[in-house]
Amino acid sequence: MADIVKPLCVPSSYKDQQYQGSNTDLEKDMATSTTLYVGNLSFYTTEEQIYELFSKCGEIKRIIMGLDKFQKTPCGFCFVEYYHHQDALDCMKYINTTKLDERIIRTDLDPGYRDGRQYGRGRSGGQVRDEYRQDFDQGRGGWGHVRAKQLEAERARRQKEEYEPITTIPAGAGEYKGKQAASQNKRERIDEEDIEIQGREKNPRFREDHSDDEDEMQTDI
Repeated sequence: MADIVKPLCVPSSYKDQQYQGSNTDLEKDMATSTTLYVGNLSFYTTEEQIYELFSKCGEIKRIIMGLDKFQKTPCGFCFVEYYHHQDALDCMKYINTTKLDERIIRTDLDPGYRDGRQYGRGRSGGQVRDEYRQDFDQGRGGWGHVRAKQLEAERARRQKEEYEPITTIPAGAGEYKGKQAASQNKRERIDEEDIEIQGREKNPRFREDHSDDEDEMQTDI
């Protein structure tokens, strides 16, 4: 008799496009796999948080955080590797579609981690889903990359329309500029005259000649 409810530990039909091997090889790898792919993570979820949750289903061998290919920062997925195949199946039963950092996470059995798979495959460096996402997701960097570029182009267009630079001089601006320059020249001339007058004034604390000294010497004689 067929099962009415699909078992929670059954992996999805997704096949990694970079998997090197036949369908038969994939079935064999999946039958003994101890690795889980974890998706829909927040960019701010830490490895410690993942370890605390996933270790409830068994002893964890290692966790590989998914990274932006260019920035080398978390981009919303990871691989969790257990020591035993059954622990990975139990994790799919009990942790798949649960919440972590206020996000519903997804787990799927994976044929096995290989070096290089920790990087996003999107053109901007992150995951492909974030490349074309149209909604705003605070936990995954805001807008999708394509949508963010569209919004930035639209903002620049509106700014150009609303703040168009002045290309023609308004009437009267030239006359005002001439008056301003004349006033500036007048202030400069007054400053120069003040400096000249100050230079001609005698300093009362000093005497410029020795006439008084000579008079005093003659009086003493």
